[in-house]
Amino acid sequence: MGSRAAGNLEPVPGVATPGRATFLELFFDLVYVFALTRISARAFEDLTQEPGRDHAWGAVTGGGKSLLLLLALWAVWQGTAWTTSRYDPYRVPLQTVVITALVCSMLMGVAIPRAFTQTALMFAVAYVVAQLTRPVILSIALGAHPYRRLKVRMAVVYAVSGVLWISGALLSTNAQVVLWSTALVVEYLAARCGWPVPGLGRSTISKWEIAGEHLAERYQQFFLVALGETILVAGFAYSKGPYEVGHAWAFALALATSIMLWRIYVQRAGRILGEAVLKARHPADIGRSAADTHLVMVIGLAATAIGYELIIEDPLGRISGPWLAMVLGGPALFLAGRARLEYEVFARVSPSRWITLLVLAAAAVPLRFLPGVAATAVGAVVLAAVVVVDARRARGAPPEAAAPPF
Repeated sequence: MGSRAAGNLEPVPGVATPGRATFLELFFDLVYVFALTRISARAFEDLTQEPGRDHAWGAVTGGGKSLLLLLALWAVWQGTAWTTSRYDPYRVPLQTVVITALVCSMLMGVAIPRAFTQTALMFAVAYVVAQLTRPVILSIALGAHPYRRLKVRMAVVYAVSGVLWISGALLSTNAQVVLWSTALVVEYLAARCGWPVPGLGRSTISKWEIAGEHLAERYQQFFLVALGETILVAGFAYSKGPYEVGHAWAFALALATSIMLWRIYVQRAGRILGEAVLKARHPADIGRSAADTHLVMVIGLAATAIGYELIIEDPLGRISGPWLAMVLGGPALFLAGRARLEYEVFARVSPSRWITLLVLAAAAVPLRFLPGVAATAVGAVVLAAVVVVDARRARGAPPEAAAPPF
């Protein structure tokens, strides 16, 4: 991917043969296994302790805070993934960017459990350093390249949003949530609009050069990281005991659910995302769309993992509304994201995706009066039905080729 010769950094040509993810990139991903487990642990506390255990509003506010932290983690990972897909990841500036993001992501993960109290400043500073140093390093490495102007605009935006992150960390919890949420919105809108800065202009994302297959592979790898986190959470929860029948069933259903989630993802669309990027008229557009899609699926997986821990902890107790939202809402979010991925790859969505979402929504009403393990069982059965439908549709037919709408 690009030249490793000395000199200024150059974007990879859009038609270049993509390289596989480097060992450093995979090492970077390992930090997110830890960080995602901290998100799940934090959300579990919010749902099992006062006020979230018995009051829906407490669960909503606690879940919103966990989601805010997850979005910040995703922003750092995605920015790093896009960078290594646009420039040669073996160059020293790129490796500096990845190592900096790795260290900062680890600090953010450590800070997550008390990110709205004792460790707020640690989380905020780590986030700002990860986001701000990336465009600064690249703007220096690019020299006189036209893309340098883009990196300068990005640095300006992150410097402005960084003020909100640091200021929020020094204020009360409510003000902190408002300022951090505002900072994320500013960054998201800036990225969507081409990083506009008065006097410096803006860019059009469809003209960006990226190694599309490399970026697609990175999204696939992050999905596996998030899926692996569900396995870790289930294993940690069950290993605490007791090993009674209800707990064993909850653990077995959790493992079965994770297997179904993997199978649904890879059933063609998830497997050939790279091929879809190659065929796309605007690879950067499908890359941005796939980013949003995978974010939805990752949030779904995080909620599913939280549901595992809740039910393994108390499998036979009557399930509360917030707990049911995790147990069924997690798979539902994943399926919604997976339906969008199918559209991105094939320009259509299988009816089974929408039918499954309706079934999960309808099942929520009677499940409110049943033990928690029943909700996990329903989720696993519904996902298994999707796997069977996908397998029957693919049986005897030639592999479907990618046909992206972009």
